[in-house]
Amino acid sequence: MTHPQDPPYDDPHDPRFQAEVTAQRERRSQEPAANPARLYILTGEDSERAPLDLVTLIVAKGQPSPTAQPEHSALLRLCRTPLSVAELSAYLVLPFSVVTVLLTELLAADLVQARAPLVRSALPDRSLLEAVMHGLQKL
Repeated sequence: MTHPQDPPYDDPHDPRFQAEVTAQRERRSQEPAANPARLYILTGEDSERAPLDLVTLIVAKGQPSPTAQPEHSALLRLCRTPLSVAELSAYLVLPFSVVTVLLTELLAADLVQARAPLVRSALPDRSLLEAVMHGLQKL
């Protein structure tokens, strides 16, 4: 457990963050499996979902407000650098469907941005880049 004055460990590559995530998973694994009441409270009854898939990248556009739900705050802290929806689901130990509903709420509030992942075929061809480079060198 961290001291309230310590900075939050929100970098997924920080070993302290990994230790905190592991500790949270252990605590949650001792609870009843996927408490449906808790998940229902998080998502609501008729929750609409944005068209997000597992590899959609999410990046925060703002800081969490002090009155935000803990899950919203955690998502915003994690998304300071782009992370996929699958990674967010794993870090928060929440089902993909729940994370999708939470992200839909953050998207509606314009607090996060969803980006399609870079597809390798969408990148310029290496031969084209080399031709441009050689052309610029000749100038």
